[in-house]
Amino acid sequence: MDNKRNTIQRQLIFDAVEELGIHPTAEQVFGHVAGKCPSISKATVYRNLNQMAESGELLNIGVFNGSSHYDCNCYSHYHFVCDECKQVFDINDYFPDICARIKNMEGFDISSHNISFSGLCRVCNKTKKPS
Repeated sequence: MDNKRNTIQRQLIFDAVEELGIHPTAEQVFGHVAGKCPSISKATVYRNLNQMAESGELLNIGVFNGSSHYDCNCYSHYHFVCDECKQVFDINDYFPDICARIKNMEGFDISSHNISFSGLCRVCNKTKKPS
């Protein structure tokens, strides 16, 4: 974590994202942190999550099921969101040529991207009832 106002609350928030390990929402982070620091406010959690995402300490991986989700793994990777259980999973493969291919096709100069896939995870796919 960078030294920009590295408060105890900020560290607790970062640690919560890491400890939860589920690509948590701000609400889930707040619930986790409030158990350790009951005086923390939702506004503090939301503000710090946004600041850490802007500074690159965390990733805001996008809005799924109506809420932004956060990831402490800031390396280049993609995500999969299960339509059934709503969990967000890391896809630990990366396709570095995708930006170059899009630039060549469309002429865009891409500075960043966030790609997610959706469908059924392995567990939900196994328990799916045939139609």
